[in-house]
Amino acid sequence: MAYATAADYTAYSGQDPLDDIERRLERASERIDELLFASIYPTDDAGLPTRPEDAEAMKRATCAQVAWTIAVGDEFGVAAAFKSVSIGSVRLERGGSGDAPPARYSPDASSILQRAGLLPGYILDGSVW
Repeated sequence: MAYATAADYTAYSGQDPLDDIERRLERASERIDELLFASIYPTDDAGLPTRPEDAEAMKRATCAQVAWTIAVGDEFGVAAAFKSVSIGSVRLERGGSGDAPPARYSPDASSILQRAGLLPGYILDGSVW
């Protein structure tokens, strides 16, 4: 179950949702669940947060994750497996320092959850901070 709706995404991003926004929100909610692993907060029987402030933070973080994956063009986190990619006449090469893979999580999503007090500790995904 997604933590946000298409309407939430539009309100957060100011962008019209893509045709597959529901699927993207589900995928982003999976990433948020990964970030929240070992977090402690009250939930209902479906596992959804019961405190409105927690639900709001998770909704905003989910929208931030979707916006970020659209912006970086890597919804599934596969870019980390390649240093360069060519599609037709377009060639992309990963930049950055050393061989650090691109981040798997939106920095904004992590920040939203951290400020809400929902993150249990550090996020280590291989990206350079």
